[in-house]
Amino acid sequence: MGLNDIPSGERVHIGFFGRRNAGKSSVVNAVTNQGLSLVSDVAGTTTDPVYKAMELLPIGPVVIIDTAGYDDEGMLGEMRVKSTKQALNRTDIAVLVIDAQLGMGECEKELVELFAQKEIPYIIAVNKTDLTKGDINDDKCVYVSAKTGDGIFELKEKLGSLAKLPAKEVRLIGDKLERNDLVVLVVPIDESAPKGRLILPQQQMIREVLDADACAVVVKDTELADTLAALDKKPKLVITDSQAFASVSRDTPEDIMLTSFSILMARYKGFLDTAVDGAKAIDTLKDGDTVLISEGCTHHRQCGDIGTVKIPNWLKKHTGKNLNIKTSSGREFPDDLSEYALVIHCGGCMLTPREMTYRMKCALDQNVPFTNYGVAIAHMTGILKRSVEVFPHLYDKL
Repeated sequence: MGLNDIPSGERVHIGFFGRRNAGKSSVVNAVTNQGLSLVSDVAGTTTDPVYKAMELLPIGPVVIIDTAGYDDEGMLGEMRVKSTKQALNRTDIAVLVIDAQLGMGECEKELVELFAQKEIPYIIAVNKTDLTKGDINDDKCVYVSAKTGDGIFELKEKLGSLAKLPAKEVRLIGDKLERNDLVVLVVPIDESAPKGRLILPQQQMIREVLDADACAVVVKDTELADTLAALDKKPKLVITDSQAFASVSRDTPEDIMLTSFSILMARYKGFLDTAVDGAKAIDTLKDGDTVLISEGCTHHRQCGDIGTVKIPNWLKKHTGKNLNIKTSSGREFPDDLSEYALVIHCGGCMLTPREMTYRMKCALDQNVPFTNYGVAIAHMTGILKRSVEVFPHLYDKL
């Protein structure tokens, strides 16, 4: 996988925030050494967050986010501020850009409070030091001039040090495998499968199995039964695309553990326990309830699309209720979830863990059950307990 192929969900997201005309876009351009953002002396030139995937030394693959001025005014300004707040939900490191001539005002203090609330590590870039040195006394400050380039190297080094802070290692499945274990990956090839390649969770799973010094066997769902019969060694685990759960469960002997790519991706993104609890709400849905089905990526919808066709059909068949189904995709995720009885989300492979945590917390804070595709399908197929057997703490709860 080349640098440009690294998905945004696996990149460090660095967001630049501040008031209008503090020089955010100029600092972004100086840090990235390219004309990433439009620069003007007119306050409010940046209207919506600008996202750019790139490599930034000394960090590596990142997504740079340049946001609108947080002090924007009027109805349009309120929309821009809302977009800026949403950008915070996918920001791993924040850079607060301050005009050295104006110092730390109420706008900047509010942003610092938001960083603290969302537990986002941040740096204060005091800009325009070619005009005045500024006198902000804070150990998070780096004094820079986007115009002359002074301090930009120090800012990048400080970003690099924050990006390299030790983090809890999160695994898909590798920690549950031992050397020489056999894992069968079931990958249906139908009209929804991308031509000539595997989707990201399938690629990541193969790599993690190999990193565990285990063996991965990849088959289509239609070949699973014959493959299992032909193997001399019993697999430790079968991992399937959730859409094929029913047939794969029938073809996989009970003494072989079974789960899905989507379930493991929920674990990787940090919301599997919540998803298992949330699936119980499927059985309590009533006529007229509204369910939000949300995906983290945008793609061309096909006739058998899982989010807009298959899951709604399975829900109505399982519950026997007349449900209202709404969908969202990409960065579209409603802040107000009060109209929903349930949120069913994709695995979130294209979203950062921070973004997935935000979406989960949005639902939980409003007492809306939150689950994901794989867990919901396993529940409706009647095999949820079996599908989490690899995780004893969840298996024992069901």
